[in-house]
Amino acid sequence: MESHQLKTLTVGEIVANDFRTSSAFKKVGIDFCCGGKQSFSDACDEKGIDATQLENEILKVSEEPLNEFMNFKNWDPVFLSDYIVNTHHKFVVKNLPELVFYTQKIANVHGDHHPELLEIARLFGKINTELLQHLKNEEEVLFPAIKEAVSTNSSKAKETIKTEIDRMLGEHEFAGGAMDEINRISKGYKVPEDGCNTYKVTFNMLEQFEDDLHTHVHLENNILYPKALVLAN
Repeated sequence: MESHQLKTLTVGEIVANDFRTSSAFKKVGIDFCCGGKQSFSDACDEKGIDATQLENEILKVSEEPLNEFMNFKNWDPVFLSDYIVNTHHKFVVKNLPELVFYTQKIANVHGDHHPELLEIARLFGKINTELLQHLKNEEEVLFPAIKEAVSTNSSKAKETIKTEIDRMLGEHEFAGGAMDEINRISKGYKVPEDGCNTYKVTFNMLEQFEDDLHTHVHLENNILYPKALVLAN
């Protein structure tokens, strides 16, 4: 990737071209998944970031040989959808019930002195409800439609892809926005001095969950969905 290319690409396109660049965006708080349609320049301006410095970091990362396993953009949509289910959907299903339990537990114990925990528990409860249905719709409706469109060129499957993706994007916005709010009110998952071990474990799990969600949504919004829409048109 060269310097002049960065200025013509969106944040999502940069990360889709080389996922390793996501670490540079994460470090400065630029959203590369739900906010991936924003241009590189606009994203830097919005955050008040030195675009040249960030550009240099991204170019440095891109100079190293790319492991083909991380070259998600070259994967076919069927393989990519299976990977998302086996990696990210499984992670979400495993962690959601534990996080619902722990966020509620620390809210009950520490909520009087840290009322933000009550809001975190409420928000994560909504994430739990929305994401479980979202994953079910992807696995039972959207991803089978992608496979059907690839194998038979079915017009019905193509219509399903278009309508489902439109809805899925809105659901991603909700989940990403709710996690952003949890990050904000927890001050970046900073545990206060009176926080117990469960408090620390919960915030660590929330941070890991957010990291996984960013990758998960990026793979869908910026790679899988665009590939599927090409199939559908």
